[in-house]
Parts: sequence; structure tokens; C-alpha cells
Amino acid sequence: MITVYDAVGEKLVPRGPVGDITTAVWIDLIDPKEDEDKFIEKALGIEVPTRSEMREIEASNRFYTENGAYYMTSIILHNSEQGVPMTSVVTFILFRNNLVTVRYAEPRAFPIYIARAAKGDVDCVTGPGVMIGLLEMLIEREADLIERVQDEVERMAPLVFGQTTASRRPQNRRLDVLLKSVGKEGDITSRAQESAMSLHRLSLYFANAARERKDDTRVLARIDAANHDILSLMESMRFLSARTSFLLDATLGMISTEQNQIIKLFSVMAVMLMPPTLVASIYGMNFKNMPELEHPWGYPMALFLMFFAALIPYLYFKRKGWL
Repeated sequence: MITVYDAVGEKLVPRGPVGDITTAVWIDLIDPKEDEDKFIEKALGIEVPTRSEMREIEASNRFYTENGAYYMTSIILHNSEQGVPMTSVVTFILFRNNLVTVRYAEPRAFPIYIARAAKGDVDCVTGPGVMIGLLEMLIEREADLIERVQDEVERMAPLVFGQTTASRRPQNRRLDVLLKSVGKEGDITSRAQESAMSLHRLSLYFANAARERKDDTRVLARIDAANHDILSLMESMRFLSARTSFLLDATLGMISTEQNQIIKLFSVMAVMLMPPTLVASIYGMNFKNMPELEHPWGYPMALFLMFFAALIPYLYFKRKGWL
């Protein structure tokens, strides 16, 4: 799908790919088909990268200049509202005063920016202005995601270490559930780190491109500010990644400790029951000449002996602190 945006006053106004699209400020390609790629290439005289080309990991394939057009591809997060953020690639193409975006996902940053631009709340009358606005929105959305992950990690930390009230501990401190939750937040943090590093590289290349193109100094200032925001966000994510790794290791340690406690309990119980089992085995042999068989107090005496034989190991283990 192709959506063309024209600058009308201080606002962005969408329209279909009709008429002269070279005057458009922003051309947004969402999951474009081959004929749509060719239409843009013919209209603007630039190459539109395919989906496989956008997924190349080499920097030379993600950031390059060709026929006066600057190509910048970055990894972004989307679907964060569903609790399972996914990554996708977006290519920004700066050509003259046009911005062309090629994407195969619908991150919330794009419709939010479009809504703001429709109201005239942002500087959106040039291609670089639209691009820096989109970049700022992507950073803002990623920061919101990291804040949510931080809140979730803060909630889980007391549960991992049992720092909860007695009434809430049994149902909330399921270590297997906590292990999955901590692992999930760690995975989200890793995806966010990958996206932030990609956005950081994009902002550096964008800044160089803006200087070469001699774009407005206000755009350059916004790029520098966005780059500082990304660096701060990356620092927060490094700390958060270390925190989730620590919680993951702690949860695994707690699970191992609980398993050891269970094994120890079974071992102690087995040792406690060995003397009573010995007594019961002796009086269960049914030999003919066993003096206690005819004794009227033989049965109570055997029960008392088994109880006493179990009580002695129990008191010993209790004194040692093994129970």
C-alpha cells in the first residue's frame, strides 16, 4: 500500500498515489508489492530495496548513498501493546525534499506521528523534518516500553527473594512462573537493545547525511538531541539487562535450593523411618519361639518401641537444624 503525504501549511495531508508524487513530503510504503515498488522507482528515479535486501546485516547494505538518495535501514520494535514485542526493519530514503519509508509492520509510532502531524503539532514540511519526527517517536515508544519492563522487574524482584507478606507468598511466589516472567522481560530487553543500537547507528548516519545535504540546522539539532536520548536509553537498558540476568540467576538458584530442601526432607524422613522399620521387621518374622508373641502387652510395647525409635532420630535432626 502506498500513502502519499503533502505539506499543507504546517500539517501533513494524506492522499493516494495519484498526480505528481515528486512534490510530496513523505511517501509511505506499507508491505509494498512489486508493482508498487516499480511505480515509486519510475516516479522518483530511485531504487526501492526489497524485503530481503532490507534484512541484510552488513552496515554497507543498510546505510549507503545511491544516485543522490540516502538509504538508512533500522530495526524497530512493534506489537508492544500485546505484551510480546516483535522486531521488524524499516528503510528510510531521503531524496531531495522527499522522504520514502518502506516497512512491513505497523508500529504505533507511525500512526501517532501522523495524528500529530495532521494537527500541525510537529515540523513536518520537509522530508528530513518528517524523518526526525518519526525517529523521535520511535525513541519515545521504546522508552515507554523500557519503563514498563522496569516496573515489571521491580514488581518481580521482591517475589523472587520472598520479600512479600505471608498471606500473598504462597500464590505469588511460584518460582516456575517467575522464571518464565523474568525470562520474558529479559527477552524484551534484548530486543529493545538491538533496536536501540540500530537506531543509534541510523541517527549517526542521518546526521552526516543532513550535513552533506545542508539541511536546516534545527533538524541537525534535533538529530543530536535524539542521539543523546538513544544513548541514555541504551545505558538504562544495559542496567536493566544486568538486573534481569541477576534475577534470572537468582530464580534458578532459588529453584535449586527448594529442590535440595525437598531432597533433604525425604532423606531425613527415610533415616527416621529406618529404626521403626527394623523393629516392625523383627516382629514380623513370625518365628514360633518369639517370647513377645504371647505377651499381653506385646503389641503396645512394639508400637511404643517403633515410636521411640523414630523419635530419637527426629530429635537429633531437629537439634542439628536439619528439619
